[in-house]
Amino acid sequence: MQQRKNLSNLNTHFVPAYVNLYTTGELKTRADILWQMMEKCCLCPRMCGVNRHKGEVGVCGAKGTKLVISSYHPHFGEEKVLVGNGGSGTIFFAHCSLRCVFCQNWQISHLGSGTECEIEDLSNMMLELQQIGCHNINLVTPTHYSAHIVKALHIAVSKGLRLPVVWNTSGWERTEILNLLDGIVDIYLADFKYWDKDMAKKYSSGAESYPEITQQAILEMQRQVGVAKPATDGVVYRGLMIRILVMPSEVSGSQKVISWVAKNLPKDTYVNIMSQYHPQYKAYNYPEISRRITKEEYNNVVQKAKTLGLTNLDIQGWWWI
Repeated sequence: MQQRKNLSNLNTHFVPAYVNLYTTGELKTRADILWQMMEKCCLCPRMCGVNRHKGEVGVCGAKGTKLVISSYHPHFGEEKVLVGNGGSGTIFFAHCSLRCVFCQNWQISHLGSGTECEIEDLSNMMLELQQIGCHNINLVTPTHYSAHIVKALHIAVSKGLRLPVVWNTSGWERTEILNLLDGIVDIYLADFKYWDKDMAKKYSSGAESYPEITQQAILEMQRQVGVAKPATDGVVYRGLMIRILVMPSEVSGSQKVISWVAKNLPKDTYVNIMSQYHPQYKAYNYPEISRRITKEEYNNVVQKAKTLGLTNLDIQGWWWI
């Protein structure tokens, strides 16, 4: 990436959560705990137990403790409150623990496309994204590299990193791991993909625990960071943001997910109702998800959210349909 100096987007009034943990030494302690967990890996809900320190490959596809990054750059296709005018500083990690059959980034998540990097390389990426004017560090599919990320943060904060950290996740997170991220992550950007465990099992490689675990995870995220609200510059620096991908044939159970959000979270919770589903990877093997969604399918979810009183809805998806 060509480096250019532009720190005008750095909000000097915002102090990221991780700065205090760095000062007290707790950030390094958390990194060490997460790193040790890879000896019998339990970073994601699959808890496959492989010894990544000995080079064993987990269900996620990560090869031992090797860190593989697909790309990093300012991203202008994320939510407007993350993009601002400088872009969201997005880092795409290879491999994934959920392994959805319809993944739009399957070359990265399933095939592991990317470049092997050192932890210091990751910290330098974070600093470069800050230097060129991004509003945040957006970590895409970070769970299986939690330890690497916190170690990289420890290095980067010592060199002046002050951007909020976005944990861009499938939502399928162990609360034990989220507890270790408390005070490190500023923004949780979480999917809520399925309401029905059988759908999760069918389309996400046997992840039938997805609905239950994701509900617990989102409640914990809300406890940690609260409601996402834009600052005076229109950018969110802290809070929970939920993505709901509307899928064909109501496979995702989006209306039931919306009902759960309305019942269990504040009515002004940020919810992005996403319409961009299109068949990718192995989706064509499943007739019920081998098509785009209809306007009616999307509209039904939007109307459900409005009827239930949710007030902070991102419904930019109209244009996609």
